[in-house]
Amino acid sequence: MAETKSKSKSKAKSKAKAKYAFFLGCIAPLRYPGIEKSTRDVCNALGIELVDFEDASCCPAPGVIKSFDRKTWLAAAARNLALAEKQGVNILTICNGCYGSLADAAHELNHDEELRKDVNAILAEIGMEYKGGTTVRHFADVLFNDIGMNAIKKAVTNPLELKVATFYGCHFLKPTDVKYLDDPENPRMLDDMVEATGASSMFRKDKMMCCGAGGGLRSEFSDFAMKFTEENLKNMKDGGAEAIVDICPFCHLQFDRGQQELKGYDMPVLHLSQLYALAMGMDQNDLGLDAHKTPVKL
Repeated sequence: MAETKSKSKSKAKSKAKAKYAFFLGCIAPLRYPGIEKSTRDVCNALGIELVDFEDASCCPAPGVIKSFDRKTWLAAAARNLALAEKQGVNILTICNGCYGSLADAAHELNHDEELRKDVNAILAEIGMEYKGGTTVRHFADVLFNDIGMNAIKKAVTNPLELKVATFYGCHFLKPTDVKYLDDPENPRMLDDMVEATGASSMFRKDKMMCCGAGGGLRSEFSDFAMKFTEENLKNMKDGGAEAIVDICPFCHLQFDRGQQELKGYDMPVLHLSQLYALAMGMDQNDLGLDAHKTPVKL
């Protein structure tokens, strides 16, 4: 297992007691509800308690709102952080964009009292305050660094003989001074997590290339975005991959629907939680795979 830069490297047992507010984001509940279902089931099996995140809003999307008005982005993110703080729990995300937005905002607000005062002046207009006590974690980070690969391997009852292209996405590892997870240029973390199921992570060219969807590209410049997607798919196919495993519903959407738009590709796309649910012997019919545009035939 590759070493990571996480501040906490202690590995908990599979029955570790942990509780998080489950931040769904926008795309998973609207397009891929199976990602939510599989995440809940996998976390429950590994001793992670997920509580509903009451009244949460968009994270908001880091590549759009933050680019236009930083204070608006911080205030919207701080509202979510304050809600979790009020519930007395930290946040768990299943989306790199949500993770990037909320974790970055939490880092800034938790370490800059003056900035937090400015943002709280905005929150005061709706009767809210953020005191700086919320931590934001990604699903993959919690499983890798808190549950650990040994516990996950023990939970695998249905080893997967599958050749996989792992897809990290842009916001999971960067900025490294906030997240401390793995080498952003040559990571192994997700590869190790995939191989814990019995699957093989296949080497490919330009592994860390963007999927093409982020920053509003899919919406405004779809032809340009699809060039990134097609280059990724070509590299994955050339590397011998049979399926794609991601950790972000937006990357998931870009590869799943993008293959139908491009034609000529039929590689199943799985969120890491869905891969783990399959490896743990959970019913494939309960994982929302029928919502995928690219058929999942494993």
